[in-house]
Amino acid sequence: MSDFPRCNTVVDDGPDGQVSVAGLAAIESTARLEEVLSRPSPADVACLRRIDGDVAILGAGGKMGPSLARRVRRASAAAGVSRRVIAVSISWEPGVRESLSRDGIETLTCDFLDLAALARLPLCPNVLYLVGRKFGTAGSSDLTWAVNTLAPAYMADRFSDSRLVLFSSGNVYGMVPVEGDGSVETDLPVPVGEYAQSCLGRERVAEYFSRTRGTRCLLFRLNYAVDLRYGVLVDVGRRVFEGQGIDLRVGYANVIWQGDALSYALRSLELAMAPPRALNVTGPELVRIRDLALWFGGRFGREPRFEGEEGPTALLSNAGACYAALGQPEVGLDCLREWAASWIESGGPRLDKPTKYEVVDGRY
Repeated sequence: MSDFPRCNTVVDDGPDGQVSVAGLAAIESTARLEEVLSRPSPADVACLRRIDGDVAILGAGGKMGPSLARRVRRASAAAGVSRRVIAVSISWEPGVRESLSRDGIETLTCDFLDLAALARLPLCPNVLYLVGRKFGTAGSSDLTWAVNTLAPAYMADRFSDSRLVLFSSGNVYGMVPVEGDGSVETDLPVPVGEYAQSCLGRERVAEYFSRTRGTRCLLFRLNYAVDLRYGVLVDVGRRVFEGQGIDLRVGYANVIWQGDALSYALRSLELAMAPPRALNVTGPELVRIRDLALWFGGRFGREPRFEGEEGPTALLSNAGACYAALGQPEVGLDCLREWAASWIESGGPRLDKPTKYEVVDGRY
C-alpha cells in the first residue's frame, strides 16, 4: 500500500481563522461539516483585509457555493471589513437560501442564460463564478454547451470590469500517463468528450473578454474536491462499505479537501490578471485507487471487490504553481480519509453525485 502523508489537523471550536494542530478528529454532523468547510484560514482573513469591495458568488446553490459564501462572509468579519456578500443561483435547495440569509449573506435567483435577469444583478468588483454543468451531458449536450459557454460569455460581458475567478476543471487536459508528474498549466489542452470540450470553451470565452476588455481573470482548474458527502474518497469508501465492485480502469486520482479548495478560490481573487492565468487546484498526493480501497477495507473489516485492470493513464494535475503562490493545503490525505471513513461508518448523508472518476471516454 502507498504511504499516505500524515496530517494532524484538528478542527476545534476556536475563533474564526484559527486551526489547532494536535491530532485527528472526526466530523460528526452536517452542521459541523458546514462549519468546518466555511471556517476561514488566517490567509483567507488576510486576503479579504487587502481586497476592496463586495463579493458575488454566482452559482452559489451547488455543492461548493454555500460554503464559499459563508467563508467569504466569515473571513470579512474576522478581517473587520464591511462588505456585501451576494450569493446568486438559478435555483435553491430547500432551506439553503434561508440559512445563508440568516448568516448575513444576500441571496438572489437568476437564470444565467437570461440576459435581462443577468442585467439586474448588482455589479460587484469581485466575482467567484461556479456555474457549470457536467452530468447529463451525454443525453443533453446542447444544454451543457449553453451553460458552460454561453452563460460565462454573458457573465463576462456583464462583469467585464470585475476581478473574476472562473471555476474550471482539470478535464481540459485529458488523461496523462500515471508515471508522470501530472498536467501543468502550460500544457496544451486535449479535452476528451463534450463536457471537457465545453469546459475549455468556458475558459476561452473568459479569455476573450479578458483580452478585449482587460477583465482580470483566474481560470480555476479544480480536480476532485472531497467534502465527505461526495468525492472520490467517498465513492471508493462507500463501495467498499456496501460490498460494491471497485472499477480500476482509472487507477489513480488527485483529491483535495473542499475547505482547502474554497480557500484557494477565495484567495485566487488576488491572482486574477489580464490576460488570464490558469491555476491547477488539487492535492499533492497521487492516490492509487486500489490502495485506497484496501485501506478502507481494513478500516471497515471488509474485503474490497475489484473489477477491471489498471489503465496506464488518469486525470492528474500538478498543483505546484498553486502551492508556490498560495501555500500547501491544510488538510492532508491521511486526515481526510479518516474523516471520510468515520462519516461513512456513522451513516452520514450523501449527495448522490458520484465523481465518475473511472470514466475513460469523457462521457458524463
